[in-house]
Amino acid sequence: TGPPSPERKNYFETLPASHLPLALWLESDRMRSLKVTQENLDNQRNAVQEEKRLRYDNQPYVNAFLRINELIFKNPANAHSTIGSMEDLDAATIDDVQEFFRIYYAPNNAVLTIVGDFEEQEATSLVNKYFAGIPSQPAPPPADINEPDDVARTQEVFHDQLAPAPAFVLGWKIPPRRTPDFYALSLAADLLFEGDSSRLYQKLVKGDESVVSIQGGIDERRGPSALYIFALPKPGEEVATIRDQIFAEIKALRASGPSAEEMEKLRNSLCNDVVRGRQSTMYRAQRLAEYTLYDNDPTLMDSELDHYLSITPEQIRSSVERFLDIDNRVVLDIVPAALGEEPPTETASPLPPGEPKQPAAPAPQVPAQPPTQPAVN
Repeated sequence: TGPPSPERKNYFETLPASHLPLALWLESDRMRSLKVTQENLDNQRNAVQEEKRLRYDNQPYVNAFLRINELIFKNPANAHSTIGSMEDLDAATIDDVQEFFRIYYAPNNAVLTIVGDFEEQEATSLVNKYFAGIPSQPAPPPADINEPDDVARTQEVFHDQLAPAPAFVLGWKIPPRRTPDFYALSLAADLLFEGDSSRLYQKLVKGDESVVSIQGGIDERRGPSALYIFALPKPGEEVATIRDQIFAEIKALRASGPSAEEMEKLRNSLCNDVVRGRQSTMYRAQRLAEYTLYDNDPTLMDSELDHYLSITPEQIRSSVERFLDIDNRVVLDIVPAALGEEPPTETASPLPPGEPKQPAAPAPQVPAQPPTQPAVN
């Protein structure tokens, strides 16, 4: 199975083409007749709790990202972690699991993607053979993922017992996937922190040598998404100073946008990533499943790149100006619990609070969720 996702569960098989009937039989059997007993529920509960300990509770800095989601998003449907708490897992009953399975694990609520060496007519016949007899269910009710337009300027301290050194995370709420502003902000994120040639890496890691690591990412969702920047300062460096330097780079990008050289590099990198990705059957299956599940349009696999390539420097500058504002950012200072002290409150940022506030995020075109995990359903 694929890793947890807020809006989907993935099951995928990689096997020789001659074993396609076996894969379809296995997945149809899972969908048709999942057996839920107290014994196997307890076994799976223990397995998920152990996964939570391994991937979250015993890893430095990880739970800080769960907390910053709660600060960025106000709707519990968006803010609550996918894996939940130990109390959430303990509270699950057989009735809960059976009802969830009945509603969501139905053929009319699933996407099946087959990629590889097969004959279309034969594959279609096999799919009908194994799945046609599984009854459909009423469509699940749509989740309420609405969010307030603005995020209040927030700063909080997070005490992390496993963190070896202080760090911090910056976060912003941004528009949903497959909107012009989302495309522009994705490219802005690449400029700021993707790779050794990014602005923040060149400034803070290679130039000032003030941070051990500068990373970032976008949590891509069918409703409002989020952009994060994580910085791990070197010992003795001022956290507030490093934060101001990050804001200064954002201010520079919103003032003049990317250069022609940066735009060329971005476009070359995008094309290279797509070409390399398409060499993988898993990548192709993932993309086809995502665009079918969220957009009802698998042909987007061939056209989505064009949306990114069409973004102009001015669109990037404008989107950064409207969405990566000092007034709507969240700061989470991560302090090793052993230190027992809080970092100083940040100094005045180079991004003035009088700048335009974030407008309402564009409405999502269709249900969508991060296309970053294997998605052969």
